[in-house]
Amino acid sequence: MYVSLRDRPNVVGKQTTTQRVATTVLLLGVVSLLTDVSSEMVSAVLPLYLTAQVGLGFLGYGFIDGMYQGISALVRVAGGYAGDRGNQPKWVAAAGYGLSAASRLAMLPAHGLTAITAVITADRLGKGLRTAPRDALIANASEPGMLGRSFGVHRALDTAGAAAGPLIAFALLAVVPASYGSVFTASFAFAVVGLAVLVLFVPSQRVASGPRPRLSGLVREVTGARLRRPLVAVALLGLLTVGDGFLYLSLQKRDHLASVLFPLLYVGTNIAYLCLAIPMGRLADRIGRVRVLVGGHLTLIVVYLAAAGPFTGPTATVVVLLLLGTFYAATDGVLAALVSRLVAPEARGSGIAAAQTGVAIARFASSVAFGGLWVVVGPRHGLLLMAALLAAALPVAAWLLRDADGPGPGQAALDEAVPAA
Repeated sequence: MYVSLRDRPNVVGKQTTTQRVATTVLLLGVVSLLTDVSSEMVSAVLPLYLTAQVGLGFLGYGFIDGMYQGISALVRVAGGYAGDRGNQPKWVAAAGYGLSAASRLAMLPAHGLTAITAVITADRLGKGLRTAPRDALIANASEPGMLGRSFGVHRALDTAGAAAGPLIAFALLAVVPASYGSVFTASFAFAVVGLAVLVLFVPSQRVASGPRPRLSGLVREVTGARLRRPLVAVALLGLLTVGDGFLYLSLQKRDHLASVLFPLLYVGTNIAYLCLAIPMGRLADRIGRVRVLVGGHLTLIVVYLAAAGPFTGPTATVVVLLLLGTFYAATDGVLAALVSRLVAPEARGSGIAAAQTGVAIARFASSVAFGGLWVVVGPRHGLLLMAALLAAALPVAAWLLRDADGPGPGQAALDEAVPAA
C-alpha cells in the first residue's frame, strides 16, 4: 500500500503550491455558518433567560454554563472514533447536527433546572458528536501547509453565523420583548437548513483507505508521547478560561447594560473573531501554531484585566469584546490545525476529539468554579484571580507545547513517497 501525498506532512513555514481552499472546507463552513446562527441565537439570550426569566442564581447558572461548555466532552472522543473507525465522518457529523437541531424546539416547553439541563445536554451532545468528524474532514481535504488557513476560513464562516445569530435574536426581542419562544423557533429553522446543506451537498469523503484502526490502536495514538503533553497543556489552559456568559454578565453588571442590548455583546466578539480568523490561521502556518496559541492566551489575560479594571462605558466594553474575539481567532482553529499534525491521518478525528475533550472538561470545571467565585468574592476579584492563575500557568503550557510544531508522524517515509512496509 502507498501513502497518499495528499496527507504528506509539511513543516510549519513551508509554502504549498496549492493556494485555494478546498470546496469541502467552504461547504462545511456554510453548514457551520447556518448552525452557528442557530446556536448563537440561543446562546445570546441564555444567560438572561436563565437568570431573569427562569430565576436561576449565579451558582445555578454556573452549573448550566459548565454543562453547556463541557457536556459535549462525553461524546467528542466517541464521535471522533466513530468517524475514524467507520470511515464515514460526514454521517457521524450529520447525526450530531440533527440532534442539536431537535434540541432547539425542545427549548420551547422546557422550564426549570432539570428540563433545561436535559435540553442543553442534548444540544451539547450533538455538538460533541459532530465536531471532530467535521474537523477531520477539513484537515483531510486540505494541503498540510494550508491547515491553518483552511481552519481559519472555516472558522471565519462559522463566526459570520455566530455574529448574525445574536443580531437576529436582538431584532426579535426588540420587536417583541421577552419573546424567547420566537428566538428558539427561528433557531430551529436555521439549524434544519444547515443540516440540509451538509446532507445534500458535502461529499461523503472517506478519510483514508485500507484497514480501519481498532480502538486499542487509536487509544495508543492519542495517548502517545507526541500528543500527551499538548493534551495536558490545553486542558490546563481550558481550566483557566472563563465562559463568555460570565464575562458578558460581568460587563452588564459593571455598566448597567439594558437587557435588550445583551445579545449585542456576542456580536462584538464574533465580529473580531470573523475579521481575524483567516489572518491568524495564515500567521500560524507561517510562524508556528504554538506561538499563536500561546499569544492568544496572553490576550485572554488582558481580557480579564480589562473586564475587571476601573474603566467603564461603551469604549471599555468594546475593547474587551474585540480582545476576546482575538483570543478565539488565535486559539480555536489553530488548536485543531496543531493537533491534526500530531497524529496519523487514520486517527485524525480521534486526536482532534481528544484535545477538544480535554478543553471541554476543563471549561466545565472552570465555569462551575467561577460561579462559586462570583458568589464568594464577586466578578471583579474573580476575574483578577483567574488572570493571575493564567499568567502563572502559561509558561508551563508553553513548555509542554515546545515540540508540538515539529514534523508529523512518518515524515521521512512520506517525503520520499516510498511504499509502506
